[in-house]
Parts: sequence; C-alpha cells; structure tokens
Amino acid sequence: MRSQLSLFDAPVPLPEGLRHGAELISRDQESCLVEAMRELPFKEFEFQGFLGKRRVVSFGWKYDFNTRELRRSEEIPEFLLAVRERAACFAGVPPSSLQQVLVTEYRPGASIGWHRDKAVFDEVIGISLLSSCLLRFRRKSGAAWQRASLPLA
Repeated sequence: MRSQLSLFDAPVPLPEGLRHGAELISRDQESCLVEAMRELPFKEFEFQGFLGKRRVVSFGWKYDFNTRELRRSEEIPEFLLAVRERAACFAGVPPSSLQQVLVTEYRPGASIGWHRDKAVFDEVIGISLLSSCLLRFRRKSGAAWQRASLPLA
C-alpha cells in the first residue's frame, strides 16, 4: 500500500533542536538592515567549482568549500551586532559565541536546495528578511528520509 499525506494529518514535527520564533526583529529594523546590506561586497556562492544561485558575504569566519578550510574573515560590521545580540538572546547563548555571520541573498525565483551546514560552530541561527520562504529539512532514517517543512513569513 502506498503512503499518501492527508490534508488532515497532524503536522510533521520539526527536527530535534530546532526552534522557531516569529518577529525577531521589527519591520523598521528589517528595513534598516536591508538598506545597510545593499552596500555589502556580495559574491556568487562557489561550491567545488560550481556557482550557486545566491550571493553571499561572510564576517568573522568564512568556510571555503573548495579547500574545506575555515578562515578568518572581515570583522562583523557594527550594523549586524544588534541582530547578533537578538539572535543570541533567542538561542540562549552569549553573543560572543556567535562568531560568524553569513549574509545570503536569494534573488526572486531562486530555489534553496538541500544542504548541510558544516559542523564548525555549535549553533546555526537563520533570520529571513523581506519575503516568505519554505525552510525544508530532511534526515536519513534507514532507507527512507524523514522530512519536515517550516513556512517562514
């Protein structure tokens, strides 16, 4: 018998350790952040010789996917420190433990494929700006995948 999702099934539980919080920053703060981010030196995301459909800039630390090395990067800009403070408060960690900021720009229509964050830091905190998106998770479980989705507004 083939399994099929029902419109009335209970929502799929989110992965262990994942917490979601809406409205971490205000609309005014979001506008100020976006305006400041327009001046950042974004570069196409490069992964093992391929260019991703996104642009990125790293602060504090940068993981080089071609050499598989972690390197120092530019200091975290002043305008991002307040966001780091809020993110740390949300995660229940000291702000100083959030040593890297990766700003990623996805252009309209760009899909966000499956990926795995490198385990070089303990906490990964994401903040979505400007538009809604669907954050998808999957974990291998035997021969199958456990999947979960979280709409972000």
